[in-house]
Amino acid sequence: MNGKPFQIRSGEMHPARIPVQHWRHRIQMAKAMGLNAVSIYVMWNYIEESPGVFDFTTDRRDIAAFVQLCQQEGMWVLLRGGPYVCGEWDLGGLPPYLLAYPDVQLRVNSATDPHYMAAVNRYIAHLAPIVKPLMTAAGGPILMVQIENEYGSFGSDAAYLEEIRQAWIANGITGPFYTEDGLSQVEGNKTNVTGGAIALSGGDAAQIASARQAFPAVPAMAGEVYPGWLTHWGDSTFQGTGNDISGTLKALMAAGLSFNLYMVHGGTSFGFFAGANADDQSGDYQPDITSYDYAAPITEQGAATPRYSEYRTLISGYLSSPPPAVPAPVPTIASGTGQITPVAYASIWDNLPAPLPAAQTVNPQPMETYGQNSGFILYSKQLSGYSGGQLAIQWVHDYATVCLNGAYAGGLYRQTLPAAVTSALNIATANAPLTLPTGTAIGGSPRMDILVEGLGRTNYGHAIVDRKGILQTVALQNAGSLTGTLTGWQVYSLPMDDTFISTLKNTVTDAHRPGIFFKAALTLTAPGDTYLDLSAWTKGVVWVNGHNLGRYWEIGPQQRLYCPAEWLTAGTNEILVFDLHQTTPAPITLHAMLTSAAIPVSGWKLVHVDSQELVAENGAATNAFDGNAATIWHSRWSPAPGDPLPHEIQIDLGARHQLDGVGYLPRQDGNADGRIGAYEIYVSDSPTAWGSAVATGTFPDTAAPKTVFLGSATGRYLRLRALTEAGSRGPWTSAAEISATGVLAGS
Repeated sequence: MNGKPFQIRSGEMHPARIPVQHWRHRIQMAKAMGLNAVSIYVMWNYIEESPGVFDFTTDRRDIAAFVQLCQQEGMWVLLRGGPYVCGEWDLGGLPPYLLAYPDVQLRVNSATDPHYMAAVNRYIAHLAPIVKPLMTAAGGPILMVQIENEYGSFGSDAAYLEEIRQAWIANGITGPFYTEDGLSQVEGNKTNVTGGAIALSGGDAAQIASARQAFPAVPAMAGEVYPGWLTHWGDSTFQGTGNDISGTLKALMAAGLSFNLYMVHGGTSFGFFAGANADDQSGDYQPDITSYDYAAPITEQGAATPRYSEYRTLISGYLSSPPPAVPAPVPTIASGTGQITPVAYASIWDNLPAPLPAAQTVNPQPMETYGQNSGFILYSKQLSGYSGGQLAIQWVHDYATVCLNGAYAGGLYRQTLPAAVTSALNIATANAPLTLPTGTAIGGSPRMDILVEGLGRTNYGHAIVDRKGILQTVALQNAGSLTGTLTGWQVYSLPMDDTFISTLKNTVTDAHRPGIFFKAALTLTAPGDTYLDLSAWTKGVVWVNGHNLGRYWEIGPQQRLYCPAEWLTAGTNEILVFDLHQTTPAPITLHAMLTSAAIPVSGWKLVHVDSQELVAENGAATNAFDGNAATIWHSRWSPAPGDPLPHEIQIDLGARHQLDGVGYLPRQDGNADGRIGAYEIYVSDSPTAWGSAVATGTFPDTAAPKTVFLGSATGRYLRLRALTEAGSRGPWTSAAEISATGVLAGS
């Protein structure tokens, strides 16, 4: 920098994932950690959702405003403009309209696919004029512009990368440039560009040395150092929470080497923008959760974690002057502030738009063919001569519910799901056919409705041409005269965009038919950041005052959706929930964090249990809080019939706590016996004076983890009473683990 050695100490954050009103706060948080730069992705498909229609000004799309804020805060910027960015973002940032071309190839040069590169050139031609006055050469804060992203993990076409570089040059950006790759990829595929630096994914001091040895004339840095990691729907827990990059950071700081922390602050993939992973044949599909918290040093809501403090102290030790003070945290709404239960407001079936032209729907097509980017799409057909059979679809991308004459018949999902979920909802997985029901209510000429949800498009690897909806054919097997491929569909485009949501008709003709929007009014004296807990719901999407918070799904691990204060108002707020399965609403609780702190079980003691099996198996009550899901508490069952219900366990938590949740994990060995059905939960300061139950309800008969949110209940002692066995299989109760979340309370 100005002829002197300069260390880039950067942290990644994405404007598209951060509420605009919080941009400055997040930049200040990065600076206070000892960083001097911010690295950002530009999400092309958020900027140009329709061909040729660009938006660089509204909401979280104003890239220039974000970069200017960085400069005002004394921070440099690394610009990662794509066109492809990966980033666990839908289609890696590429616009879905490209998938309307039947034979499209992505991330290839113009000779291989002119459609793709024509769109890339148009995008850069619109982005470059915004970037040019913000480059350091013009007095701005942008140090470098990245060419593509991790291309070495995809290909080795130097002509493609050079075309992108030339597009920038042709539009007035002459560098500095850089590329991002793993060390082995850049060494093997030579995917660096002329005059460009090399940033290393997963890089550290040793890899920088190796890169400089392989490319002696090329500057190198650690372009993505991972303090956390991404999480998929169905993961057992949030990933990356155990990462500790202290050793890597210490070596980089000691040698004055440049680096970028991916992510320093992850934020949220609001709406339908969360991406997915898949293998190179589009198998092993893994959609990403809505939260992009990433276990980063700065949480999704902008709070400093213990790792933040550790890394701040480490980095500060190498600086000539201390970093600024850590900004005050953004105010949050306290956990347990109110509980709302929405009511049925509108049915998707009463709000269908006009079907698409019949000439375009003889055979089902994916949503991109019809110019739709995201959301849901409905395929409907009358089945004259119906007699049952199996529904085989080539292929469902990604999740479908099927109704016959308005009655739920089952679902299909592109990948596997826990057996408890598929059993409860009759979902066929991994491209297996769905067995359809028969009966007088269905009759011989039912209308079949296949409502398909497009989850995140693949954002990494060779399977990124990931269209949504039904890709090829729908057929019936063993269906008599209807056996074979079905044609002549009615197709309805349901992007669930702002216009659609704002014009919903308050009509629910059939309250028993899944596909209902539920609405609630949330009254606040003052807005604040909050999380809406959807753990009592099944699968769907939530809007707050018209803002799409994103998807929820019972398979977790995410159960709470982030809602920034700026999307709330003092007074009445509208909560809208669309659930694919539920026809009965469930409570929604507000929380201050993505996850509450678990109360360590190491301090727990058994106060009382009314029944435990100690002869025929190890069913001791203490197994329910030993931290081992393979051991269980089981009520006495030998000799048969065992002790009658109800059963209960009383636990000393070791100290007085303010509890906001109690978790129940049924036994995980495949044996369903003893799953708790109806329950009562008590919290008290005395094991002899329990008072009234703080929560009652009924758990579903599945092996999935269960969580009961209490709002707020304070005490030292926890009591769980099992009133019934979920499947009426016997007078038994079992539990693999009982857990609780909350904070220490005063005496």
